[in-house]
Amino acid sequence: MDAVCFDMDGVLVDSEDYWHPYEREQLLPLVGLEDLDLDEITGMNYREIYDYLDATYEIETDREAFLGWYEETATSIYGEEVALLDGAERLLAELRDRDVTLALVSSSPHDWIDVVLDRFDLEFDAVVSAEGFDGPGKPEPGIYEHAAERVGVDPADAVAVEDSVHGIESASRAGMHVVGFRHGSADETDRSRADYVADSPAGLREHLLARADR
Repeated sequence: MDAVCFDMDGVLVDSEDYWHPYEREQLLPLVGLEDLDLDEITGMNYREIYDYLDATYEIETDREAFLGWYEETATSIYGEEVALLDGAERLLAELRDRDVTLALVSSSPHDWIDVVLDRFDLEFDAVVSAEGFDGPGKPEPGIYEHAAERVGVDPADAVAVEDSVHGIESASRAGMHVVGFRHGSADETDRSRADYVADSPAGLREHLLARADR
């Protein structure tokens, strides 16, 4: 393992714990899709979420209002509400001590990512945002292929840590070893395409360090 690519939302920070209630209680009623399974859109860039929902369900919500809701909600979630993954600083330091390259690969725009990096004082060798990448985002593989190119490794020599169906599919199609991160027993997201499922921060750390030490 030469590199680890971390997703941000639902992995490095517990933002999905906040996004999902907001989306369920405010966004889905706004677009008239109260019964939508959130796994259908989780992991996608918010601009692509609008395009997907509009193409699939012909929603009547104005694009500007839809994107504005996400941008306003993100300010609160990332700036005030999210918490860092338990033991994240230690894990990143231990991987660096083993000469593992670290990348952050997120569907969030750079300004949301920057809030998290600045707030928790995190550094990565490369930060890849869907909005800074010239191509379709997750679940397409291009963003992870681009991340591997940015850090100079073959995708086969990289591990991706993802929590969503779309993120897992993206990294898997890129040819990476995929760790599906689960948030607890109540999290029923289908992670069957992942090569390994970590049920806790401790399980994630154990698996990544074991691969780094091979």
